[in-house]
Amino acid sequence: MQLAGEVKGELARIQPAKACDRRAELLGLMHGSKHSRFRTLDHAVARTAMQLAASLGIPVAAPRAAAPARLRVGGRHHLTVDLDRASLGPWSWAEAPSCDRRAFLRGVLLGSGSISFSAASGPHVEFVLAARRAAAELQDHLASLEVRALRTQRRGAHVIYLKGQEEIVTLLRLVGANRGVLEFETHRVGRDVRARLNRLLNAEEANLARTVRAADRQLSAISRLEATGAFGSLAPGLRDAAATRRHMPDADLDTLASALGISRSAMNHRLRRLVELASDEED
Repeated sequence: MQLAGEVKGELARIQPAKACDRRAELLGLMHGSKHSRFRTLDHAVARTAMQLAASLGIPVAAPRAAAPARLRVGGRHHLTVDLDRASLGPWSWAEAPSCDRRAFLRGVLLGSGSISFSAASGPHVEFVLAARRAAAELQDHLASLEVRALRTQRRGAHVIYLKGQEEIVTLLRLVGANRGVLEFETHRVGRDVRARLNRLLNAEEANLARTVRAADRQLSAISRLEATGAFGSLAPGLRDAAATRRHMPDADLDTLASALGISRSAMNHRLRRLVELASDEED
């Protein structure tokens, strides 16, 4: 879905003003990467890593395509960015201020995360990490910000994923995807409105079907009463109800009751009585 790409693009365009935020985001990009090598399929993310490193005075070479065939995904090569991880120094989530934590999560989402807003399966965010420890740390980091994430394994990788809409919106807000949150909420409201409209249409269709079936039974009952000669002996109220139904074969109970100036329940009682009398005539 286009929205997922827009969210990633929005995050990649964010340029943190403070050096500590740039450092935290770069650490997030490298979270779970082995040694000082960062890999990505996204050119914008590779460019972000280079810009962050350059702004911090960290030597960085131009991204290069990974040569081994095993790194090919969907016909595309990974881009490899070599960074000096040691030059970033130590960093602790527990001691980091909130702005650094948000920048770190933004880096992890750009580097290891994927976003999906499929109409069929609903919204989904996941982080694919090679190391169990890195996955466990990320899950703990998210939990400390009241974002509930689940963990699983897939083809040897450790996956942290979010399925709940509230959790995903909270994460997007934390990492600074404000436009993405707005678009997501717009899509969510649209889905909810369409779902509610479909329920209303289905209910209306069911009500219409019941009205048609009931009208058919009532018209058949009236015809049987006339055929047996019992119609003339009916009470005036029943004859009025029968005449009104004949005159308005497709009308619902409210319309029929309004035409006679009686309550809906009274009209329903008279029509039921007509059906019962016709059944008695058959017996």
